[in-house]
Amino acid sequence: MKLESVLLATLHESEGIGWRSIHRILMNGPLHEGMISYGVNDWRDHGLSVEQSNKLSKQFPSSVEQLLERMSNAAVAAARHSQGDVWKLTNRSKIRIITALDDQYPELLKSMSEPPWVLYSIGRAELLDQPGVAMVGTRMPTAYGRKMAGVLAEALTQHGLAVVSGLARGTDSAAHEAALASRGATIAVLGAGIDVIYPAEHRSLYERIAESGLIVSEYPPGTKAHPGFFPRRNRIIAGLSLGTVVVEADARSGSLITADYALEAGRDVFAVPGQVTSPKSRGTLALIKQGAKMVTDAQDIIEEYDSWLPNRASNTYNKERQAPHSSLPGMDSGLTNDEQHVYHMLEQGPGSLDELLEGTQWDFGHLHSVLLSLIIKKQITQLPGAIYKII
Repeated sequence: MKLESVLLATLHESEGIGWRSIHRILMNGPLHEGMISYGVNDWRDHGLSVEQSNKLSKQFPSSVEQLLERMSNAAVAAARHSQGDVWKLTNRSKIRIITALDDQYPELLKSMSEPPWVLYSIGRAELLDQPGVAMVGTRMPTAYGRKMAGVLAEALTQHGLAVVSGLARGTDSAAHEAALASRGATIAVLGAGIDVIYPAEHRSLYERIAESGLIVSEYPPGTKAHPGFFPRRNRIIAGLSLGTVVVEADARSGSLITADYALEAGRDVFAVPGQVTSPKSRGTLALIKQGAKMVTDAQDIIEEYDSWLPNRASNTYNKERQAPHSSLPGMDSGLTNDEQHVYHMLEQGPGSLDELLEGTQWDFGHLHSVLLSLIIKKQITQLPGAIYKII
């Protein structure tokens, strides 16, 4: 782990330092080794308050050392385990830290507003690069809602999409369970520290996801669950996903917060219709009225992402737009004609969203979808200020 990533993770774990404080620090330039010995005035020059600066100047050096020691102990534990040692790894020694400065940080998440500076993960970190769909809903689903969550999750994973949810009771657990049962990929995003299992009765589910899927949190190890954490957790669920499916939700369900985050980021929102007399359907029916795509089976979702799926089970949807081969250097042969068109434009140099809209004459929704696809395929990257360039 490079030093600037260690410094960012240390800032993230520092008491009284929130997202915006770190943003102010980074706006003043890259993180560097000299910051370990910063005094009060140095931190003040980076936009922090007197109280924040006092705390950091006293605690930052030892906090950096503690984080490095923690990472070192985890590496030793992992090495012992890989050598066949009967000593069993604890959750803490399995934790991987991925910061927004690392190449492993998921591109989709970068395009969200206020993406987490740090992700703690346990399990298959490569799933962060796999196209995924969020599945959310009420914690007390009807039998119909639970069945639909399971049926959809199973089909989505069988077609190569990861199912992203929050390990909560009800819809979340039904989606995770179905994904695991079909040997598919699933990601659980926690509203507590990465090693804190909440709710406690989901210990078995947590352990199975940690073994064959991925557990993710932005909260440092040991952080207890708090009601205020779950809305923030929802933005990560939406941010890791191409689209969000709301299975069942009442009019004030927290699931609608996830849908709002998805819409804010220009992602797709899907809703499963239910009985008009059921309170658990009020939220989903309202979403459909507002323009969310109605889902009656998994194909309604899969057809939206056909060109991004490894299994291509529904490839008739985009067959006309697929380029059979590409002769351009550095380009993937699976790019669609629209993706190649945008790639050609960016070959001339980085371009802003407005410039691309003017150059393509496409509507915002279509251009945003093409740009996301190119980001996922690691052909382009997004810079601050909605600027895009070829990798």
